[in-house]
Amino acid sequence: MMILSTAEACGMLVGIFLVLVMMRVPVAFALGLATIPVVVLDLRLTPFIVLDRMFQSYNSFILLAVPFFLLAANLMNSGKITDRLIDFARVLTGWLPGGLGHVNVVVSMLFAGISGSSTADAAGCGKILIPAMQREGFDLRFAVAITACSSVMGVIIPPSILMVVWGGVMQISVGALFLAGAVPGLMIGLALLFTVFGYAKVYDYPTSDRPTFASFWKAFRGSILALLTPVFVVGGIVGGIVTPTESAIIAAGYAMILGLFVYRTISVRDLGHIFYDTGRFASISLFAIGTATAFGWLLAFFKAPRLIVEWLTLFQAGPFETGLIIAALFLLFGLFIDAIPTIIILGTVLMPVAAGAGIDPIVFAIIGIISLSFGLVTPPYGLCLLISAAIGGVNVVQVLRDVVIILLPMLVILLLVILFPEIALWLPRQLMPSAF
Repeated sequence: MMILSTAEACGMLVGIFLVLVMMRVPVAFALGLATIPVVVLDLRLTPFIVLDRMFQSYNSFILLAVPFFLLAANLMNSGKITDRLIDFARVLTGWLPGGLGHVNVVVSMLFAGISGSSTADAAGCGKILIPAMQREGFDLRFAVAITACSSVMGVIIPPSILMVVWGGVMQISVGALFLAGAVPGLMIGLALLFTVFGYAKVYDYPTSDRPTFASFWKAFRGSILALLTPVFVVGGIVGGIVTPTESAIIAAGYAMILGLFVYRTISVRDLGHIFYDTGRFASISLFAIGTATAFGWLLAFFKAPRLIVEWLTLFQAGPFETGLIIAALFLLFGLFIDAIPTIIILGTVLMPVAAGAGIDPIVFAIIGIISLSFGLVTPPYGLCLLISAAIGGVNVVQVLRDVVIILLPMLVILLLVILFPEIALWLPRQLMPSAF
C-alpha cells in the first residue's frame, strides 16, 4: 500500500485501460477494471468510494431521458415513420443533381430532429436509401459513406442524447445546448449537400423529376405529424414547460401513438421487441456512464485536470489554440471510445482547461460533441460507418476514401465554431438568455 503520485496514477489508469481495449474488452468493462489496481494500491482509496461514485452518476433524473429518446427512435424506425420522412425529403431535394444523395442528407437532418441518435439514423435510413441509391446508379461506396457521415447530425441537431448526457454531467442547461447545436448542425447539413452536389457533377449521378404540387402536398401531409416532434421536444424545454426527461417521454409517447393509432404500422405484439431492444441499448449506455464516472473521478482525484491546465498555461495557449487542442483530444478519443464515456472522462477533465482559456461552457460542449461525432464514422470504433457498411455489404476500408472527402467540409465547420463562438451562442442568447 502506498500513496500514488499524479503521474503514477494517471499512467496506470490510462495504460491499463488501453491494454484492455486492445485486448477487445468492451469499453465499459475496461474503464471499470482499470480503476481496480489504483484503488487497491493507494492508501487513501477504498472500493466503496468508487462504487459510491458510480451510484451517484446513476442518481440523475436527467439521464432517464437517454432510454426514452432511444425508445422514440426505435418506434420511429419500427413504425416506418422514417419512410415518410424519406418521401418528404425526396420531394424537397430529389430533383437536384445527385437526387438521392441530397435526400439522404435531408432525411438525416429531419430524423436528427426527432430521435437524437446517430446509430438509429444510420440503421433506419441506411436500410432504405443505400439499396435505393445503388439501384439508381450511385457508386455503392459513396452511398455507404454519405449515409454514415450524414447520420452524425443525429447527435448535433437537437434533440441530442449526447447533449442530454453532457448537460447532466456538467450541470449545463440542456435547452441551451440544444439551441447551440442547431446552427452548427444546419451548417454541417449544408456542407454535406454541397459535397453531394460536387460528387453528382463529377460522376454524373442521376436526378429525379421535379415534383408536382400534388406530390409535395401528399408527402408533406404524410410526414407533418412526425415533423412536429422536435417542436414539442425542443420547444417544450426552451419554453420552460417541460424538463429534458419529460420531453423525451413525450417524444416516445408521441411516436407510440403515431405508430399504433395514427399510421397503424406498429402492433401491440411489436412493442415487446421494441422495448427489449431499447432496454438493451440503454443499459449498455448507462453502465458505461457509471464506470466512466468512476474513471473520471479518479483522474480528477489525482489532479490530472490541473496538470493539463498548467501545461497549457506554460505554452500560453489562447481560446483558439485551446479550442483546437480540445477538439483534437476529443477527435482522438472518439476514434477508440464511445462518445458517452468520453464525455464523462475527457469532458470533466478538460472543462477547467476551457474555462481557464475563456471558452464559454456551451461552446466547449458544442466543440466536444461535434468532434466526437466524427468518431462515429472513423475506424476503429466508427459505429455508424460499421452499420452502413454492413447494410451495403462492403468492407469499411473500401469506403474510407469517400468518408475522408465527405468529412473535410464538416471539419471546416468545426474550425469555424472554434474561431467564431457566436455561431453556437447566437441562438441560445436570443431564446434562452437566462442560461448565461
